[in-house]
Amino acid sequence: MRLTASEVIGVEVLPPILAALQSEHPELVIELVLSNRADDLLHREADIAVRMFQPVQEALVVRRVGAIELGLHAHERYLAARGVPKSMEALSLHALIGFDRENAFIRRFQEKFPAFSRERFAFRADSDLAQLGAIRAGFGIGICQSALAARDRQLVRVLRSQFSLTMETWIAMHEDLRTSARCAATFAALAAGLAAYIRAPGSH
Repeated sequence: MRLTASEVIGVEVLPPILAALQSEHPELVIELVLSNRADDLLHREADIAVRMFQPVQEALVVRRVGAIELGLHAHERYLAARGVPKSMEALSLHALIGFDRENAFIRRFQEKFPAFSRERFAFRADSDLAQLGAIRAGFGIGICQSALAARDRQLVRVLRSQFSLTMETWIAMHEDLRTSARCAATFAALAAGLAAYIRAPGSH
């Protein structure tokens, strides 16, 4: 069973879901591909994909799981040293964590939050895991999934009322796989596990 998911979802969210699935289906072998690009399910680059956008290819079975909220977070150690920003404008006085190269999602995001431009970032990385690691290390303020940050009491959300984004979360597989028992079981487990993650306390 070949799955594809984004870095953060694949590393931080899926392992316990897949562990529970494997305990129920010991014969199941999982291949997990971590990538933020859209693997082509029609050409079987993956059996099942977890995507942060609605799949538009035909001949797919898709299910919307929910919306993952993103917020600004920092380690409590950083905020103790540098203070808590009270406005978006105050972010200019802080070390910001963000992207290196732009893409379509980032350009749409910048239209809504122009303060987050590449030249403002003290730490730049296109890897979401690298950005998350920098937040956890106390480097500065960055964007993190709220449900994920809620698991770590040392991560503090800032500017909650002024900054919030959501990512639509979908699961997709080729329609030819719907009759496969292992694919159906994996699809159902992912849908249930991701929905529980999105509904967890502190996720909004």
